[in-house]
Amino acid sequence: MAGLDETTPYPTEIKLRQKSRLLELSFEDGAHFELTHEFLRVFTPSAEARGHAPGQEVLQVGKREVFIERLETVGNYAIRPVFSDGHDSGLYSWDLLYGLGKQRDKLWQAYLERLQRAGASRDALPETAARPSQHAGCGKH
Repeated sequence: MAGLDETTPYPTEIKLRQKSRLLELSFEDGAHFELTHEFLRVFTPSAEARGHAPGQEVLQVGKREVFIERLETVGNYAIRPVFSDGHDSGLYSWDLLYGLGKQRDKLWQAYLERLQRAGASRDALPETAARPSQHAGCGKH
């Protein structure tokens, strides 16, 4: 189960940096990672973004200005960030955070490439375009 991998070092320090929009993580093996709030939001482990099976992932777009409002601990194995866009369903286990830190640059490059292929942006749409009508284009209304 995520967060319970006995080989993953435990975090010794977690610092939420609001101004710089960073989450600083130090682990007992000496590893230190700085993960941006945007990065953490984009790589949320929640089912709404990851889907329930391979191929069901939803590309996270428009998250450049998102920040973490607060962190909540989940037992002794994870944190749950509450993001400024209302997202709060991702549980970030210690092993997930450690893996994200270790693979940060590779994951971020792959994400930027996916955005480009999709013609999408890290920037949010203007308010009027960000909230299309629920019924727009459905042909029923």
